[in-house]
Amino acid sequence: MDIYEQIVELRRQGRRGAVATITNVRGSIPSFQTAKMLVRDDGSIVGTIGGGCVEAEVWQAAREVMEEEKPRSLTFNLNNDPKYDTGLVCGGTLEIFIEPVLPPALLYIFGAGHVAYNLYKVAKIAGFDVAIIDDRESYANAERFPDAREIIADDFEAVTNRLVVPESAYIVIVTRGHRDDMRVLRWAVSANARYLGMIGSRRKTISIYKELEKQGVPAEKFQQVHAPVGLEIGAVTPEEIAVAIVAEMIAVRRHSVPDVASKKYEYAKPRDSDNRDAQDAIEEHADRN
Repeated sequence: MDIYEQIVELRRQGRRGAVATITNVRGSIPSFQTAKMLVRDDGSIVGTIGGGCVEAEVWQAAREVMEEEKPRSLTFNLNNDPKYDTGLVCGGTLEIFIEPVLPPALLYIFGAGHVAYNLYKVAKIAGFDVAIIDDRESYANAERFPDAREIIADDFEAVTNRLVVPESAYIVIVTRGHRDDMRVLRWAVSANARYLGMIGSRRKTISIYKELEKQGVPAEKFQQVHAPVGLEIGAVTPEEIAVAIVAEMIAVRRHSVPDVASKKYEYAKPRDSDNRDAQDAIEEHADRN
């Protein structure tokens, strides 16, 4: 089984992994320099770096590397550490470099209006692949979104009934109306995407949550939703809103969400009523443009 083909297939499926490579060898070891082992996100492996306790430790480190999305180097002294005396090694030292295998950051944008268009542009600059979904062919087309990975012009419910997104995907709901936002959100909360955001004011967000609860959606499903979507930077224009949304997605991608003022964690907190009403008015105006 070719390890490089398996890496390509893993990324094509939107899955994660980690590749361990022996980068330096001193003395005798049960493998060779440049030997590689791929560890998939389900724990399965392709290739080997020699077996035994070393491989077991590298397997565990690879799991951590794919979670942290940061490479790591390990050094094993097989002469001096008795735990490696398994009969599988001859004695020596080896260095192993472990690097994450990450799928392309794929963003599904539901909606193709002004906010969606600017979100598409900013997300592309930030390195995201973008798929556009809208029920209007006059908006969801290659002329408007020339570099989109995929463009789907169809009824939202028809799309969500057949669409299967990878767990590594990002979803942002910015349709032209609250009804469509709610229809998409009903599906999206069970999609288990890495990031899920919905545009709109705090007032609108809470009203949608309550309506979906009446329809049988468990309240805990909404804990994963970033709504109102985007970092709280006072964004008003479609361009500014797009920057705020992409910034929040990057924070999730780089595991920095607890350290930033995400709207996800702020919308339910009590605020000064005058300020709240003013901000809600801004958001209600902005989210439909």
